Amino acid sequence: MTAKNTEGSEAATLPKASAEQAIIEGRKQKAARLRERKENPFANDSVPRNGGTTFAIHALRAEVEGARAEGEGRYDEAKVKAATDGKIFHLRGRVIAIRVAGGLSFLRLRDGTGEIQALCDQSKLGAEYTKLDDLDIADVIEVEGTLTASKRGELSIEPARIRLLTKAYRPLPEKWHGLQDVETRYRQRYVDLVANPDVAQVFRARSFIMRAVRKILDDQGFLEVETPTMHTLIGGAAAKPFKTHHNALDMELFMRIAPELYLKRLLVGGLDRVYEIGRCYRNEGISTRHNPEFTMLEFYQAYATYDVLMDFTEVLLRGADTALAAAMPADQKAWKEGRPFTFDEPFARVPMADAVKRGAELTDIPAWKTAVAESGTGLVALLRGGFVDQMKEWSKSSPRAKKLDWGNLRKGFEKCDNDGERLFCLYEYLCEPFLMDDYRSKDGTKSLPVFVKDYPFETSPLARKNDTRPDLCDRFELFVHGRELCNAFSELNDPEDQAARFLEQVNKKAAGAEETMDYDEDYVRALEHGMPPAAGFGMGIDRLVMMLTNSASIRDVVFFPLLRKES
Repeated sequence: MTAKNTEGSEAATLPKASAEQAIIEGRKQKAARLRERKENPFANDSVPRNGGTTFAIHALRAEVEGARAEGEGRYDEAKVKAATDGKIFHLRGRVIAIRVAGGLSFLRLRDGTGEIQALCDQSKLGAEYTKLDDLDIADVIEVEGTLTASKRGELSIEPARIRLLTKAYRPLPEKWHGLQDVETRYRQRYVDLVANPDVAQVFRARSFIMRAVRKILDDQGFLEVETPTMHTLIGGAAAKPFKTHHNALDMELFMRIAPELYLKRLLVGGLDRVYEIGRCYRNEGISTRHNPEFTMLEFYQAYATYDVLMDFTEVLLRGADTALAAAMPADQKAWKEGRPFTFDEPFARVPMADAVKRGAELTDIPAWKTAVAESGTGLVALLRGGFVDQMKEWSKSSPRAKKLDWGNLRKGFEKCDNDGERLFCLYEYLCEPFLMDDYRSKDGTKSLPVFVKDYPFETSPLARKNDTRPDLCDRFELFVHGRELCNAFSELNDPEDQAARFLEQVNKKAAGAEETMDYDEDYVRALEHGMPPAAGFGMGIDRLVMMLTNSASIRDVVFFPLLRKES
């Protein structure tokens, strides 16, 4: 085992890049020696050869769950031997630690389900023991042997056969146990997954969550479909798209920002309940909640309203969390205990104008309180005439007023073209940052998810106007601890109204607005064939996974997030 003891020391005096290269060269030399012995350092024929049975490490541990010492977590050697009765086990995995003590070598082996120790005894292995000289941390190996317990009570496999399957040329980075460097973790996710096993748990959770969402929708009679990801027009949401080009057709195309308009065409065609989980692309900034490429769930239900979808949203989210608890009970329990929000109580449902009214009252500016005596639209009327002269005084009037982003509130308000946009602007700066504080669980320890509903129609070009309040749309967004998760509304199915709103988007684009939709003539034609009354829903899967797993950044739930090029 001399190579284990010298790999680091031989390179220790060299510069970092040279030291790593020296280690790589040393490992390549070991691979060359294997080839000289007619052994493949990159084998693909891993099967039992000594009569063993192949096991995943987690399944192997389940075989001997009852072999622990009474009242202790340690394994009892005699009980392990009795439970397995000489059975031979065949395991594969990555070597993550090597320790040598005299004629004993201890290898820590990890597969996708867990870890186990390989206790290699020179007196028992004989000539096989020399194969350990060819092994390094990060190599992938197979072992075959019987189970035992070490003197410290650790479950171990005693190999009668050891074989290298894949030689890892590159060493793991320094201090790779608990690797914390964010740039390295995201850029080299393969190292991150080795160094931080909890990272893999988050991605396993993602898979279970997506599976649960699909099952809930399938059980409700929804049909999963696929729609184009390359569009000839910008539509389905107000966002800046990525552009591409089709050479054979000589066409400029846009990567989809949402599948909405195609899914609603399917409602016209008679598919009353449809959903799609797919990739969408938006050419926008990158943040802890935004990645240019993301996964979106959208579903559409004929003969439903946005009130129906509010109820179903609570069912969907609780159902996904319950499925996660069944699949990963220990992890979900820890995540749930650490969440600053709760799904265990009914979600708050707040019209936008009421949210602005409450926000104005809590900000404790006397003129604002008078203006919103009946509704948040009163504050719109007060501020419409200008409020720059009062900003300095108002910004100091209360602790909450001091937290407002007055500069951007003023800039945003002045850009608005109508009272609907002004109300939405007030909501964004006066209310949205404080939702987690204003709506709490009964005991006050957790924030409540909040449905903000009844948006001004000017801010929602695809949503249906309210029948009794045509200045509003039947729309809601769900915020969980201050983070937007869902957007949904009763669908606009009047082709003339839709055409007029598309024209308004075109006019905004002509005036310089970047995040607008194109006029989609074919979609208007589809509506002219008659789309049944319906409601539609959109949710970012990445954000859902972030919330359920208590992840701080979208990059923690996307395997390979977009990063700047390495300099």
